[in-house]
Amino acid sequence: MSLTLFKNVHVLDVRAGRLLEDHQVLVEGDTIRELSDRPITTQSAHVIDGGGRTLMPGLIDCHVHVTFSATNLALLAQTPNTTLALRALPILRGMLRRGFTTVRDAGGADWALKQAIEDGMDGTVVGPRLFVSGPALSPTGGHGDFRPRSDRLQPIGCGCLRLASTRVVDGVDEVRRTVRELLQMGADQIKIMSSGGVASPTDPVNALGYSLDETRAIVDEAAARHTIVLAHAYTPEAIRRAVECGVRSIEHGNLIDAPTAALMAERGAVAVPTLITYEALARDGVRLGLGAESVAKVEQVRAAGLRSLEIFKIAGVKLAFGTDLLGGSHDLQSEEFLIRAQVQSNLDVLQSATLIGAELLGQSGRLGEIVPGALADLLLVDGNPLDDLTCLTGQGERIALVMQGGLVRFNELPT
Repeated sequence: MSLTLFKNVHVLDVRAGRLLEDHQVLVEGDTIRELSDRPITTQSAHVIDGGGRTLMPGLIDCHVHVTFSATNLALLAQTPNTTLALRALPILRGMLRRGFTTVRDAGGADWALKQAIEDGMDGTVVGPRLFVSGPALSPTGGHGDFRPRSDRLQPIGCGCLRLASTRVVDGVDEVRRTVRELLQMGADQIKIMSSGGVASPTDPVNALGYSLDETRAIVDEAAARHTIVLAHAYTPEAIRRAVECGVRSIEHGNLIDAPTAALMAERGAVAVPTLITYEALARDGVRLGLGAESVAKVEQVRAAGLRSLEIFKIAGVKLAFGTDLLGGSHDLQSEEFLIRAQVQSNLDVLQSATLIGAELLGQSGRLGEIVPGALADLLLVDGNPLDDLTCLTGQGERIALVMQGGLVRFNELPT
């Protein structure tokens, strides 16, 4: 089994919030075997001299859409999956180059794309490790229903309308069956629409999505396979309904209030804010093809973004890192760090993109930290992100090396 030894590095301990100066790390195969402040003796390891850089765990983004290659999602609704997958390849590569070694796809990517990355040991398909939801579930007229207004609405056949990134499905029996199908097809978790949204044309932001009975049925079916449900939700009412039904992960949450945040903290629900996407949509949405109905809804949630972080923080809700970028705005992914830092400490932001992300994925001790037994997802960074998060922004210009599962995916170290 291959051995790789990192020497002359300062290891970022994201749990303790400190740099372990002048350490060495030994990687065996795809796993971290040893971390030491003394020289590690090995006969056959490939040695990487970090040159005094920071060695930190790979980043985790818990809300991406790697197959959303257009900002106007209605244009993607009937696009073949093969086309979506091919368009996703540069998006995936860009994420990994920015240091995101693991991402949770919140609707769109499927098991086949996940498997292509896992099988791409030869570099054929390069991208973050994927935790996929498959198509998100939406009620008729909900955030995932991209049919235009019409007096001849495209019918839902056999209880379910299948689009590229969503399934429009109604009723307790039908949502149960659909969840079972998605889990059989390889979904790692289930995504539902619990409120209206920005990118869809006919649902107000404050609209409620699935009923309580439907939500409970979805959560019950996910729990039967020992996984969780994540819910797109903006308003306190929508968030409260979802959390009371057992939803574990609340996506966005911009319009949260203090009592609802307290309920989330009490129930152990995690929030995944995605503030950069509203900046991107406000700045470039029209140019990138966002519909007029959606443009009108952007400012409502954008204006509340930073306040939502403050409310979550005061209530003690755990915050995972998410971005939710669409189309041509994926390259803004790392700008979320700087938005978060307006409210959170640098350490809190880093923990959201490492430890908390790993916990939400059920991968604590396996992802998100540099400890023996964890997967060797490692970044060599020019700078100390505890002091300055800008070393993680851009397109990876200050990330000299990206290792994923023991494989060096990018290496810009001087030779």
